[in-house]
Amino acid sequence: MSRFTGPRVKVMRALGVELPGLSAKKTERRPYPPGQHGQARRKLSEYGLRLREKQKVRANYGVGERQLRRVMTEARASSGVTGAKLIELLERRLDNVLFRAGFARTIPSARQLVAHGHVLVDGKRVDIPSFRVSPGQTVALREKSQKIAPVEAGLTRTDMLPPSWLEINKEGRSAKMTVVPDDQSVPFSLQVQLVIEYYSQRL
Repeated sequence: MSRFTGPRVKVMRALGVELPGLSAKKTERRPYPPGQHGQARRKLSEYGLRLREKQKVRANYGVGERQLRRVMTEARASSGVTGAKLIELLERRLDNVLFRAGFARTIPSARQLVAHGHVLVDGKRVDIPSFRVSPGQTVALREKSQKIAPVEAGLTRTDMLPPSWLEINKEGRSAKMTVVPDDQSVPFSLQVQLVIEYYSQRL
């Protein structure tokens, strides 16, 4: 997947929502879409509404279109509710679990920690950001990695509440997944049904 290197706050302004996984910055200074006509009222079409919700998911979790389509296909094939399964699969990503535990300031920062070999799952090094953590598994930082700058920066972030599905040990720099995340786990405003509707004609 290509890494997004553009202005993150601009993306959040365009989507009309703060995405904690994308950036720790806020849009409160300019809470309107970017561009010359950003402050003009624009009514979105039904397609536009669905596209915006899908783009929120992509931007927050840092997944590419093909990657999200694969996850969506898997969610639709499951026996449970498609929307809830989609959120579960995205929230269980290793980079997201590391971020939600508070050991990285953003998901891109968490992804870098994983890719550089700083993260252990049940004591074994895992360097694949999309690795799915299962209930009962413990995610931890290697001993030599526990006080590096990205981790310390993540621990200073105070605007994120720890999710109920993680048992977090900040001193030990570890987190255990106790239950599967549900569709209420999303840390930003999302109408997941619109995401399902967006892909209903495309898969």
